[in-house]
Amino acid sequence: MKNLSFDREALAELTDAAEWYDRQRKGLGAQFLHEVDAALTHVRERPLLFPRLMICSEVELRRAVVKRFPYAVVFVLLGTEARILAVAHTKRREGYWLGRVRGLSED
Repeated sequence: MKNLSFDREALAELTDAAEWYDRQRKGLGAQFLHEVDAALTHVRERPLLFPRLMICSEVELRRAVVKRFPYAVVFVLLGTEARILAVAHTKRREGYWLGRVRGLSED
């Protein structure tokens, strides 16, 4: 089982998306957070089940799709930790979060 930690920008993306959904329909933001939490539970318990992203060879990047919403959780495995780098809308440009990989190491 992995510990989870959030990149500051990933946490802001999560909050912004939940607030946007709640503005669309009351309670939808909570549903979004519930589905993200379910994805994070799977990441914590079985991180290697998620597909590896081949756009970066420096670290082992993976992506967990959020059910019912067009979002994915992008994370990197660093020892005993799964670091959440992005909570990304699936229509957003792939890899926009790659700058967040700098300074990370799998040591």
